[in-house]
Amino acid sequence: MEVLGAAASVIAVVELAAKVGKICLDYWSAVKSARSDIERLQKYTENLKAIAHDVQKLLQGPHGARLETSQKLLEALHNTRSQLDVVAAKLEETLHMGRRAKIMRRLGLRALEWPFESKDVDKIIANLQRDQDSFTAALQIDQTTEILDVHFKIDLATLPSASDAAFDSHAEEHNAKCHTDTRTELLRQIREWANDPQAESIFWLNGMAGTGKSTISRTVATSFAKDGLLGASFFFKRGEGSRGKAGLVFPTIARQLMHKIPTLVPSVRKAIGTDPDVPKKALRDQFEKLILQPLGSIHRTTEIVIVIDALDECDGDEDVKTIISLLAQTNVVRSVRLRVFITSRPELPIRLGFKDAQGKYQGIALHQIPEQVVEQDISTFLGSELARIRDEYNGQAPRYSKLPLGWPGQDVIRTLAQMAAPLFIFAATVCRFVEDKAWFNPGDQLKKVLQYQAKMFDPELDKLDATYLPILDQFTVGRTDLQRSRILAQFQDVVGPIVLLSQPLSVLSLAQLLNIPLATIHGTLNSLHSVLDIPSVEDTPVRLFHLSFRDFLVDPAKRTKNEFWIDEAKYHKTLAERCIQVMSQRLKQDICNLKLPGMLRSEVSQQTINAQLPPEVQYACQYWVHHLEESRHNIEDNGTVHTFLTSHLLHWLEVLSLLGRLSDGVLLIRTLLHAAQVSH
Repeated sequence: MEVLGAAASVIAVVELAAKVGKICLDYWSAVKSARSDIERLQKYTENLKAIAHDVQKLLQGPHGARLETSQKLLEALHNTRSQLDVVAAKLEETLHMGRRAKIMRRLGLRALEWPFESKDVDKIIANLQRDQDSFTAALQIDQTTEILDVHFKIDLATLPSASDAAFDSHAEEHNAKCHTDTRTELLRQIREWANDPQAESIFWLNGMAGTGKSTISRTVATSFAKDGLLGASFFFKRGEGSRGKAGLVFPTIARQLMHKIPTLVPSVRKAIGTDPDVPKKALRDQFEKLILQPLGSIHRTTEIVIVIDALDECDGDEDVKTIISLLAQTNVVRSVRLRVFITSRPELPIRLGFKDAQGKYQGIALHQIPEQVVEQDISTFLGSELARIRDEYNGQAPRYSKLPLGWPGQDVIRTLAQMAAPLFIFAATVCRFVEDKAWFNPGDQLKKVLQYQAKMFDPELDKLDATYLPILDQFTVGRTDLQRSRILAQFQDVVGPIVLLSQPLSVLSLAQLLNIPLATIHGTLNSLHSVLDIPSVEDTPVRLFHLSFRDFLVDPAKRTKNEFWIDEAKYHKTLAERCIQVMSQRLKQDICNLKLPGMLRSEVSQQTINAQLPPEVQYACQYWVHHLEESRHNIEDNGTVHTFLTSHLLHWLEVLSLLGRLSDGVLLIRTLLHAAQVSH
C-alpha cells in the first residue's frame, strides 16, 4: 500500500468504514445465523467512521498542518486502513466475486454465508480498537480540539506567566550549554534518575555561585525537550522582573504543561472557572488546583520532567521553602511519572526546605565532584573556546599579528583550569575578556589574566576577585590618583544602578532614568563586554552575564578591599529618587489620551501604552517603592515621597492599571505605609 499523509489516510478510513458498514447491512438481511456478529462489526465500523470523521475535521482545520507530522497518528491510521481493507476485500470476495458469487445470485441472497467466525470478529474488532486507541491518544481529539480551537473558552490571559522564564525563551537563547565532552558523568546520572521508575521525584543539584548550574540546567532541559519528556521549565533570574517572583512559578508551569498535555485543559479551566483568582492565591492553592489535581485527572500513564533553575534567585525565603515542600508532593500523582530537576546555591532557606523533604529527593553537590574531573572539564571547555577565538582572530588579523597555530598551548590551558576550578564562570569570563574586540589582541588580553596566577595564593583574594579584577583593573591601570578617583566614581554611578535594577533597561532608558549622558554610559560599558551583555542595538536591555558579578561588587566584606565596591543602600536611594523624578515629570491624568474614563484596559493597545510610557517610566512606576524600601530611607512629611504622592498618587495608580499591575499597587501602598510608620 502506498504511503499516505494523515489527511489522506483518515479520508480512506472514513470511506472504508462506511463501505464495511454498508456491506454488513447487506449480510444482516441475508444471513440470519450470524446476525449477532454482523451487528457487532457493523456498529463498531459506524462508530469508527464517526471518530475518523472527527479526526478528518481536525486535520482539515487551521492547525491541521502541524498535526500532519504526528508519526504515531500516521502509523495508527495506516494500520486501521490496512485492517479495513482486508475486511472489506473478504466481504466483497464472498458477496460479489468469482463463480460462487454468480451461483449465489441465481439462487438468491439467502444462499450467502458470513465469511467470519465469532472469534474472527472478536480479533478484527480488537485490532481496530487498538489502532483507534492509538490515533485518539495521539491526537487526544476532544482536548486537542479544545486547545487548538481559537474559540476555546479558557482565556490564557487569566493565567499569568513570567515572560522569558522558559529554557528556550529569547532571553536564554544565547546562553551556554555544556560542551559535548564535559559533565558527561553528571549528565548520565541525571538521565538515569529521570528514567528510573523507582527514583525519587526530585533531583537537587546545588553548588556555589559560578559552578555552572544554569549551563547544566539548559543542557538537561534541551535534552529532555528533544526526547519529548520536558513538560515545563522555569529559569529564575534576579533583576529580570517577573522571573524572580514566586507567585508566577506555578501559573507559568501550568501554562506550559497544558501545551504539552492538552488533557489538562478541562481541569485547569474548571479550577479557574470556579475561582478566577486562583492564579493569585497562596502557592499551595495554585499548585494543587493548577498542577496537582489536573495531573491527577489524566487517565493514561505519561512521563514528564520539569526543570527549575536557580531557585535561590526566587524572591522570598519562605516562598522558596514552600515551593520545595509542594514539589515534594508530586510523587502522589500515579497517572504521571513526574520528575522535577532543581538547581540552586546551597542557601539556608533552600537547605531547610530540602531538610523537610528528606527522603523525597536525590541530590548532588557540585563541590563533591572530584577536583580533577572538574579541572579536566574546564580544560576541555577552555581548549575549545580559545581555539575558536584564535581561529576567528587570525581570520581577520594582519599577518604580522596572527597568533601561533598552537596558541595558547596546553600548559597555559592547564594553568587557567587550575586558576578557575571549580568556577566555570571564571573560564567563561576569561574567554569573553580575551575575545573582547575593544582590546584587539587576544594574546595580550590572556597575559593580563595570567598575571593574577601568583595572586591566587593570596588569602585576601577569593575566586570571584580573580574572575573579575583582571577586567575591572583595566579601568584604572596607569592612571593618576585624580583620574582614578573620577573613573571609579563614574563606574559606580553607571554600573551600580545596572546591577541593582529589578528589570534590565537599555542604555537609552538608563540615560533617561539616571540623567547621565548617553556618551558617558557608553564610555563606561565599552570595557565591560566580558561581564555584561551589551547589545549593539541601543534600545535592547543590558544584562548581567552572571549574578556573581553583582555579588562581587556589592559584597559588604569587600567594602575596604575592592575599590569598585558598590554601596547598595546608596544606589537604591539614587534609583528611588530618580524614579520619583521621572514620574513627577511625566505622569498626568489620562496619560494615554484615551478621553474615555470607562474604557477597559483590554481595549487599550500596547502600542498606545508604549508611545506614552517609555520603558524608563514604566520601570519607575513599578519599582520605585522597591528601591525606596531597599535604601532604608526615611519617609518624611513634605519630603520627596510625600510631595510626589500628594500630586501624583492617582496618576501613578492609573499607570499601574494600564500596565496590568493595579493589584500590586495595593501591596506597594502597604509597603509605603509601613515605611512611614517606621520613620516616625
